[in-house]
Amino acid sequence: MTAERAYLELAEVVSGYGQIMAIKGVSLRVERGEIVALIGSNGAGKSTTLRTISGLLRPRSGEIWFEGRRIDRAPPHEIVARGVSHAPEGRAIFARMTVMDNLRLGAYRRSGAEVERDIEHVLTLFPRLRERGRQDGGTLSGGEQQMLAIARALMARPRILLLDEPSMGLAPVLVETIFRTVLEINREGTTILLVEQNAAIALQVAHRGYILESGAIALEASAAELRESDAVRRTYLGID
Repeated sequence: MTAERAYLELAEVVSGYGQIMAIKGVSLRVERGEIVALIGSNGAGKSTTLRTISGLLRPRSGEIWFEGRRIDRAPPHEIVARGVSHAPEGRAIFARMTVMDNLRLGAYRRSGAEVERDIEHVLTLFPRLRERGRQDGGTLSGGEQQMLAIARALMARPRILLLDEPSMGLAPVLVETIFRTVLEINREGTTILLVEQNAAIALQVAHRGYILESGAIALEASAAELRESDAVRRTYLGID
């Protein structure tokens, strides 16, 4: 990786759907080992940003670099192979496949004993999935489906994990469980770019954060500084 480039870097990225540009010149940096939060209201462009990084959308302009190599023209499977894994908003698990088959699908590029070791590791991170191993994904609770989405993404052995709204629709006790595990995943060495509408919990676990408004970066600071920002407290934390 060159000295000038961050571990993951977006430079003036424009992307969207059809004629609608949901992100308009987004630039951000994630350094190796960080948790970086991307915060914004509904429709701000957060999910579009992650979908563009993972190759599900191709940017209209701008550049995306990971580990010193451009990935903005690579297909999604190649981006996964380079070490970028995406747990999408809405979970997108395979409802008619068992928990174990969902996990094995996350490791579709590999086979053999190392896959079984990785399954054992993610089941240690998410013990509830061990209990549900033979159940179809569609029969799981919302919290269990979120655990499965993250575990499946980890089965690709990512060096950076893109997490999109992991707390959406979950009870507070499950949110705490999910984010304790997110911190453990990071401590084990996985860099994380976190999209999260629950700004309070996102800024508790993140090292740094970006505020995205109407498809553009409005503010960048450390998580501690964002927690103390009057504008962030009023708009995203509900504190006057």
